[in-house]
Amino acid sequence: MNSPAQTFTSQQVTAMPASALAELDAAALFHLRNRAADQLRTAKDEVEHIDHALSLKYAEQAKQLRLVQGKDSGVVHFDDGVVRVTADLPKKVEWDQVQLVDIVARIAAAGDNPDEYVECAYRVSETKFNAWASSLRSQFIPARTVKVGKPSFRLALLSE
Repeated sequence: MNSPAQTFTSQQVTAMPASALAELDAAALFHLRNRAADQLRTAKDEVEHIDHALSLKYAEQAKQLRLVQGKDSGVVHFDDGVVRVTADLPKKVEWDQVQLVDIVARIAAAGDNPDEYVECAYRVSETKFNAWASSLRSQFIPARTVKVGKPSFRLALLSE
């Protein structure tokens, strides 16, 4: 049997104050949440499929335009009828960390300041931190800030 909440449209749900939604029973929230998740999956699949079609349609033209402009990545613009196409091929640079450590050491050994050339970031594994002796952990605590992420809830029906 359908609960009245299952007949709400997506527009009705988003127009409803969250406090009113919170007053619905758990089964109604379960159904609304699952329906929204299904719609989101469907929409993501549709967007991915259309993006694939756009790539098939425009990738070669964008590649040729970048070639003419002497670049292998970045943004190019061109028109297809009444539509302005902006094709972006972002540059993603990755650095070999082991080699960077060696380069930073050479810069410092030569008397230059590596901070002028390289940004360094330190991370501590939370698993390792928790496994350390308290004497070691206590040295790191002043440098540690714990933040929490967005809470999430999963709902499952025990029985229909």
